[in-house]
Amino acid sequence: MKALGLDVGGANLKSCLIEVKGEQLTVEVKSLYLPLWKVGKEKLEEELRRLSRGVRGIKLVGLTMTAELSDVYYCKREGVHHVIEAVEKAFKDPRIRVVGVKGSLLSPDEARERFMEVAAANWAATGWLAAKLLDTCVVVDVGSTTTSIIPVVEGEVVAKGLNDLEKLALGELVYTGALRTNVATVVDKVPLRGMMVRTSSELFATTGDVHLVLGHISEGDYSVDTADGRGRSREEALARLARVVCADHEMLSEEEIIDVAKYVYRKQLNMVAEALLQVYGRLIKEYGIKPPAATAGLGADFIAEPALREVGIRKVHRFKDLVGPASRMVPALGAGLMAIDEEIRLDLRGLKVSCHSPRGSN
Repeated sequence: MKALGLDVGGANLKSCLIEVKGEQLTVEVKSLYLPLWKVGKEKLEEELRRLSRGVRGIKLVGLTMTAELSDVYYCKREGVHHVIEAVEKAFKDPRIRVVGVKGSLLSPDEARERFMEVAAANWAATGWLAAKLLDTCVVVDVGSTTTSIIPVVEGEVVAKGLNDLEKLALGELVYTGALRTNVATVVDKVPLRGMMVRTSSELFATTGDVHLVLGHISEGDYSVDTADGRGRSREEALARLARVVCADHEMLSEEEIIDVAKYVYRKQLNMVAEALLQVYGRLIKEYGIKPPAATAGLGADFIAEPALREVGIRKVHRFKDLVGPASRMVPALGAGLMAIDEEIRLDLRGLKVSCHSPRGSN
């Protein structure tokens, strides 16, 4: 059986083309940077149509989304309705199933009517997959923009928050990511020349610059717009970071800028660690357990794992060891597999996984 998993975000469109044959699971992953607030919501329809022309023979589309939060939409209702309509126009033949926050699948009409159940539900697809593969864990999925923390106990997703507002309060969502986060939201002061120097609140640099100059990511990983619209070279990233303290690369040495980046990185880890303590604290209180973690997303190795070590979690499963390149788009993979599982019950632990990313895809 062939299905397409879609994760429609406000900044990225991610897809997993999934085929199950016997005990073999084959996945082709694609990611497209698509900032809807810049390119307009009509561009989503265009890119979905282009995607549909490249996938043949699919019976199902598993859809999840976070794009409804984008300010290209006036409200979540409008965003959910538009995303569903765009997918329906692009994929006329396959049966479309939409992931809900309670781990269920809804028809497009049900999703439109119960729009808050499908808004920002991509974490539920990730949790579903983790429950099938690992049974008990805390998923830490660090994407370009946000970090999702998803507790799973004995094959059941036990997250308390059912929308972004609740999840931000409960530590299950941290608005910090590997690429797009404004450095000014991570720190308001940095150590420099023996002083704590206040930072500008302008969008001068992002965490993509931090992680590029620290060697955590490559230029190819830096798949989003830069703060100044210039390139993604190390030198350009250093220049952007210098502007955070209203300086430039002629006023500060490279060593000084690197020290600023290291400080920002430490503060970002602290943000994630604080949320992890909140989630693990509840699991200890309610279930008496401190389960292993499972890391996913672009920032799995350099944000999720160090933050986990900071709170004393040493046992870590890595989605990249389980699903290869699809570990950077687990919600899309989970959505597609949920749709297939609804039709033919899958024993995911018994499947042999082959995953690849075509040339030119992030």
